[in-house]
Amino acid sequence: METFTVFALLLVILSVTTPAVKGKYYSGSHIVDVPTTIKQTHLHFFLHDTLSGDNPSAVLITKPNSKVIKENNPIIPFGSIFAFDDPLTVGSDPKSKVIGTARGLYASISRGSDLTLLFTGDLEFTSGEFNGSAIIVSCRDPMVLVKEMAVVGGRGKFKMAKGFVKNTAVYFNTTNGDAILEWHVTVFHP
Repeated sequence: METFTVFALLLVILSVTTPAVKGKYYSGSHIVDVPTTIKQTHLHFFLHDTLSGDNPSAVLITKPNSKVIKENNPIIPFGSIFAFDDPLTVGSDPKSKVIGTARGLYASISRGSDLTLLFTGDLEFTSGEFNGSAIIVSCRDPMVLVKEMAVVGGRGKFKMAKGFVKNTAVYFNTTNGDAILEWHVTVFHP
């Protein structure tokens, strides 16, 4: 009985003297030096998305089952996911000067007749003033000739960028899905 009493007393003492472990989900807030001026930069280039041929710049990763394809037979059926590594050029001609690459994913997210993609891409510039910098675009992409998309971030000179894209299809092949898109981008960045 005496051993039990000593053990119980020891247990009570340890539980009272052991500090409680407190975890937190943040590291605290502090003041940061944010630039007081914001730059506005306009970019203009062309994106070449090629699904056809021996050297496509976009490839199918997964597609829905055959039942979905038979019921709704667009170029990109609902549920299809593609990876892309598209060239960015100064002109609409695929042989014009390459100034960067667009890399990312797009997925068909509409079950209806309004073909809509979810576009997420990192557009990195490989020449000129913005060499090594990138804008990040992530947005719903309705398959219409003219659309607006969101710039949600960036890297390099476009770190912490926000902005928008006016995107126009200058070429779209309804049979194989190949497209050339003209991008007018307005970026706000430090």
